[in-house]
Amino acid sequence: MHPQAPDSSVPSLLEALRTGTALLHVALEKRLPFFSEHLDANGYMRLIQAYYGFYLPIEAALHDSHLIPDGFDPVLRVKTPTLLSDLNALGLDQTAITGLPRCTHLPRFDTPAACIGALYVLEGATLGGQVLRREMARRLGVDADNGGAFLNVYGAETGRRWKDFLDYLGRLPLDANAKQQAVDTARSTFSCFEQWLDSQEVLL
Repeated sequence: MHPQAPDSSVPSLLEALRTGTALLHVALEKRLPFFSEHLDANGYMRLIQAYYGFYLPIEAALHDSHLIPDGFDPVLRVKTPTLLSDLNALGLDQTAITGLPRCTHLPRFDTPAACIGALYVLEGATLGGQVLRREMARRLGVDADNGGAFLNVYGAETGRRWKDFLDYLGRLPLDANAKQQAVDTARSTFSCFEQWLDSQEVLL
């Protein structure tokens, strides 16, 4: 008896994540103010503060879950230290940074698949940062040395690390139920992020 061929009608994890988050992704991008003519240096600082207030707790929650499947290097891919460095470069001391508000409404990371869903959103954001980096450099003179390192967090490694992440997704043996968990958490991550940025009054 020949082994059964994989069901080609079942979307891959990447396809499921892309399809499941596409509308939320586009909706959030339209509300980010990076390309608004009204964004000034103060508005940019408030944006970075808001990003820090989201990335710090979500990266901590992912780490503390101990459920991220093997093959993902959180030390290599953590973003919070770069945001902290940017806030320092923008003139905030440690006391001011400690006092910044932090998001408390996060997805639940109670399964490996849930962790994957959130990581997909956080890793995908590094690609868009390349475009934002150029825009902020042109309009506000912001670069990696004066508060813009987060927008180019992986630097020249951005493309390769995204490909490595996609390869990682492709190796994960998630069944249909786990894929749906990943998609649901990715959607929840987008929603939580938008709601958080809205609460900080930094969106259009």
